[in-house]
Amino acid sequence: MRVTHSMYRACNTSSPLATYSTGNDSIKITTKGHHFFFCGVPGHCQAGQKVDINVLRLPETAPASAPSGSTLSPPPVPSVSVPVSSPSNALTLKASKGNFAKLGLAITVLQFLYQVSH
Repeated sequence: MRVTHSMYRACNTSSPLATYSTGNDSIKITTKGHHFFFCGVPGHCQAGQKVDINVLRLPETAPASAPSGSTLSPPPVPSVSVPVSSPSNALTLKASKGNFAKLGLAITVLQFLYQVSH
C-alpha cells in the first residue's frame, strides 16, 4: 500500500493512496521527496514491513562549455524486473512471500544500479 506519512507512522491501512496486490506490480516514482509504502496484511506493518523511499534531487551538473543549441537531458531511469518465482542462491529473504520482499529487492537493485552508474 502507498500511504501518507501519518498513515505510515501509525501503520494505518484504512485509506491508502494506492493498493498493489497482484504480486507483479510496478511502481514508478516520478517526483522527489518521501514516498511511503507498507504491507497491508494485518500485523505486517507493525512487524516492520514498511519502507520510506526518499528520492533526492539529482544535482544539476552541466559541462563548462556545452555546444550551443544543445539540451541536457536527465539520465535514463533503469528499469527493474523482479522474477516472482525464481529463487536466488545468492540472496535469501526471510519474508520472501508477498509484495514487500519484491519491493525491497527492487529497491536494492535500483540502489546498486545507481551506484554503479555514478
